[in-house]
Amino acid sequence: MNLELSEEQEAVRRLAEDFVAREVTPHAVAWDRAEEVDRGIVKKLGAVGFLGLTIPEEYGGSGGDHLSYCLVTEELGRGDSSVRGIVSVSLGLVAKTLAAWGDERQKRAWLPRLASGEALGCFGLTEPGTGSDAGNLATRAVRDGDDYVIDGSKMFITNGTWADVVLLFARTGGPGHRGVSAFLVPTDTPGLTRRPVHGKLGLRGQATAELVLEGVRVPASALLGPEGKGFSVAMSALAKGRMSVAAGCVGIAQAALDAAVRYAGEREQFGKSIASYQLVQEMISDIAVDVDAARLLTWRVADLIDRGQDFATAASKAKLYASEAAVRAANNALQVFGGYGYIDEYPVGKLLRDARVMTLYEGTSQIQKLIIGRALTGVSAF
Repeated sequence: MNLELSEEQEAVRRLAEDFVAREVTPHAVAWDRAEEVDRGIVKKLGAVGFLGLTIPEEYGGSGGDHLSYCLVTEELGRGDSSVRGIVSVSLGLVAKTLAAWGDERQKRAWLPRLASGEALGCFGLTEPGTGSDAGNLATRAVRDGDDYVIDGSKMFITNGTWADVVLLFARTGGPGHRGVSAFLVPTDTPGLTRRPVHGKLGLRGQATAELVLEGVRVPASALLGPEGKGFSVAMSALAKGRMSVAAGCVGIAQAALDAAVRYAGEREQFGKSIASYQLVQEMISDIAVDVDAARLLTWRVADLIDRGQDFATAASKAKLYASEAAVRAANNALQVFGGYGYIDEYPVGKLLRDARVMTLYEGTSQIQKLIIGRALTGVSAF
């Protein structure tokens, strides 16, 4: 694994850094307070090429490798995780999965629009009663002639109120994961209702929704991949998605480190800078080690993907470590700030709130441990 960025990768990183400084950071606090990101950011993300990374240029994408994608995702997470989530879901979970599993007609219909920001995607897997138990979905799709009729509901869907298409998972067969299929469902399909979810602890600016499907009729051509292979579609999406979450967590941890170092140098107590105190330096050094370790674990996943090697277990390790590290880093940074860290005029409170959900979605920390344990022992604890 080469730890040195190429000239092209460094240029992508700088582009992302400049974009965040100009289009994201100045608005992050206001978006958090308003519980709404300016929707205009989607077209801007598309125009700069961030919504098409790793998607082939023949389908309107920007091309590039997965390390470049991680670099962009880290910078977005460093600026505002609510914006990072837009890219991680629409590109990381939907467009990449469509590129891997879709037929030519589906790719031509959706990938250019998703890559440009003309359209946005959301990932409809989680349900009110099924989070970690993703193979036990209650949403059902029943064949009716040349169509499927879908009934059910989805919960905590990122981009849910903004998306133009849902990569939706529903039961078409018997119980268990073998009875699940994947569908591409336009959000303007009659019978699909979207309800915004407000009052979240973190990621407050992100468009999160509950989706309710009542007699939603889609043609059989809406199937993504073969019938009954939806669970495989979902797990392949989440394996890469965990790399994206990990990269965003590195961004949170890096932001926490930057803020803690800066504040420790400015703040004086007992007649000198708090950076001169050993226990403050201990907290800052702990953050720094977590940043480096999380980044290297994440880069390893990107390297494995780009070399065509198995990456699923490495992605679980990166997601587990980076998400927990982001929480530790933000918490340590808040401690450095003291009471000022507890008000939202300073950045570290938001970092801690945004970090906390990273240990929950796209597989909780406990689920990641079970995946890693299964890979090591050959025994499933599920």
